Amino acid sequence: MAGSPQVANRTSFFGRFAEQTTRYSGTTTVFVSAVGIVLVWALSGPLFHYSETWQLVINTGTTIITFLMVFLIQRAQNKDSLVLHLKLNELLAATKGASNRLINAQDFSEEEIRLIHQFYCLLADKAKADNDLGETHSVEEAEDNHHEKLAAHRQ
Repeated sequence: MAGSPQVANRTSFFGRFAEQTTRYSGTTTVFVSAVGIVLVWALSGPLFHYSETWQLVINTGTTIITFLMVFLIQRAQNKDSLVLHLKLNELLAATKGASNRLINAQDFSEEEIRLIHQFYCLLADKAKADNDLGETHSVEEAEDNHHEKLAAHRQ
């Protein structure tokens, strides 16, 4: 069961483990240690006559570490991305005049994203035409304002 305490404890344990490992792996200490391991390996080459086994040790070690780190880094990236989206959604929901259509935009199809991008390109063009860098609008407000300005200009 997904909601059982046992599963939640395993998930939170793995979550904590992944977060700590990801955070630790990005430190200077780990980087210097990795460089040190590679240097020790390279300097030990003459001792092992640059054998295939000597090469296999570094190849296997780096492959395993890289394989595991890809998943840990992706997990951290997914969490960070979700948190960022939640914060942006909160700002959109709380800001009067903001277009609510962008809440959960990360779930839109590529075609929907392209369509909204076109709206914002249009909005940017209208902002350039307004010559007012401090003025901001939602797409809908920009459309209304643009039509009002055109009507006023024609009179």
